[in-house]
Amino acid sequence: MPSMSAHLALTELVPFAAKELDENKVTPGVLGFVVFAVLALAVWGLMKSMNRHMHKVDFAEAPDPAAAGAPASAAEGSKK
Repeated sequence: MPSMSAHLALTELVPFAAKELDENKVTPGVLGFVVFAVLALAVWGLMKSMNRHMHKVDFAEAPDPAAAGAPASAAEGSKK
């Protein structure tokens, strides 16, 4: 039965809250700030993790063996 009394309390208190609410002045409040702060911290953590992973990458492209054996003039002629 506690849920029934909570339901009755909410149905009685909601109209009072609606009358006090100024429709021209609605702000996100503390919950909006907390959600924004959590999202900002998550993005910061992901960027920090990505930066660490990118520093671990050691990419040195090996020269193409087919291009190394072909003369330079033949490569220029195929581009035209």
